[in-house]
Amino acid sequence: MIDLIGPQLAAEERELLAHPLVGGVILFARNFSDPAQLSALCAQLAAVKRPRLLIAVDHEGGRVQRFRVGFTRIPAMRTFGERYLESPERALAAARDCGATIGRELGAVGVDLCFAPVLDRDCGVSTVIGDRAFDGEPQRIVELARAFRAGLNAAGLAATGKHFPGHGAVSADSHHELPVDRRRLAEIEGSDLLPFRALIEDGIESLMTAHVRYPAVDELPATFSRRWLRRMLRNDLHFNGALFCDDLSMQAAAGAGDPAQRAGLALEAGCDMLPVCNDRAGVVAMLDALPAAPRPLASARLARLYRRPG
Repeated sequence: MIDLIGPQLAAEERELLAHPLVGGVILFARNFSDPAQLSALCAQLAAVKRPRLLIAVDHEGGRVQRFRVGFTRIPAMRTFGERYLESPERALAAARDCGATIGRELGAVGVDLCFAPVLDRDCGVSTVIGDRAFDGEPQRIVELARAFRAGLNAAGLAATGKHFPGHGAVSADSHHELPVDRRRLAEIEGSDLLPFRALIEDGIESLMTAHVRYPAVDELPATFSRRWLRRMLRNDLHFNGALFCDDLSMQAAAGAGDPAQRAGLALEAGCDMLPVCNDRAGVVAMLDALPAAPRPLASARLARLYRRPG
C-alpha cells in the first residue's frame, strides 16, 4: 500500500500503482482539497487495474483526520470515554453516530477503508496515542469501539483495529524511535489485549500491528514477530481478518534492515498488506526485491475490505 505525492494522480504514479505487488493506496491531507476533487481522484485510482486498488485513510478524528473541508469535524475518541462516565448510553450512541458519519462521508467520495478504531489503552504515558484512545479501562474501550465499528459497518465500511497488541503503555513515539514495553505477557494479556480479543470475537475485519518491542514475548517488534502474529494472533486469538503492518518507513521499523528486508520480515511474520509512506525509493526497492508470487489467502482477506452499499 503506497502513498501519492499530491492531489492529482501523476503518470509515473499510475505506472507504479499498476505493479502486481501494489494492492492499495493510503491518502493524506496533501492529496485532498475538497470532496469533488477527492471523489475524482478515487475514481481514477479505482480505474487503474482489476482487481481494483484498496483505498484507505487515517481518519480517526481529533489530531488524526486527513480530510476537513466539506467533512464533519470528528472529535478525538477520548471525548467518548469522558461522556461514558456521565452517561454510557449517550456515549455509545454518539460513538456509533460518529462511526456512521465517517463511513458515509468517506464512502461517498470512494474511500474503502478507515484505519480506525484505535484499540490502544491510554495509560497516561504515550503522547502519540493519548486522546486518540477511547479510554484507559479495557471494558470501556471494548464497548465504545464496538459502537464505533457498528456505525462504520452500517455505512458500508469495514473497520481496522490498531495497534496490536497495544501501543499505549510506552512513552516513545514509533514514528521516531522503537518503543520497548517491558511488561510481562500476563500483564499485557490482562489489560491491553482485552479490547483486541473482544473485537476479534466480534469479527472485526482487519487489524494493524504496532512497531513496539515486547521482550518478554519476542526480541523482534510485533510487526516482525511470528510469535505475536502467527502464534498468538492467528492461532490463539483466532483472528481471520486482514492484517496490516504500521507504516514500514517509520523509524521504529528501521532496525529490521533496509526497506526490502523490512517487507520480507513483515510478510514472513504474517502481515497481509504493507503500508509504505513518504519513501518512494523504499517502495521501488521493495518491489524490485520481493517475489511477485500471488498470496491467495491474503488477497481473499483483503477483498472483504472494499466498501459496500450501506
